[in-house]
Amino acid sequence: MERDDIIEYSLDAHHSEEKGAKIRKEILKVTLILSVITAVEILAGVFFGKRVVSSGTWEVIKYSYIVLTVIKAGYIVLKFMHLGDERKSLRLTILIPYVFFLIYLVFILLNEAFAVDLHNYNP
Repeated sequence: MERDDIIEYSLDAHHSEEKGAKIRKEILKVTLILSVITAVEILAGVFFGKRVVSSGTWEVIKYSYIVLTVIKAGYIVLKFMHLGDERKSLRLTILIPYVFFLIYLVFILLNEAFAVDLHNYNP
């Protein structure tokens, strides 16, 4: 006995070549953006070590690394969790607390790192 309430979705797909090309272009764009941000983070870590650069430059590298990581995380949330397809109010409702929480975590991280650095400093 054949059931008539089951829909075979694979037979019902009506994708055109134009839509497939658009999807592949979007996947390539996301891959390139995330790869470039990751490459910049890795290159900054490889070529600009703490002992190689001055203290002020190291602070800039540290904060730029944090900013790049937050941007990459936000982009991943927008694209892979499909939050970018939602209304602006919903996106802001989800992303603003997330950003504030990340800023708080970064503040705690840097504050504790500074305290440990002061404790370990022996002139």
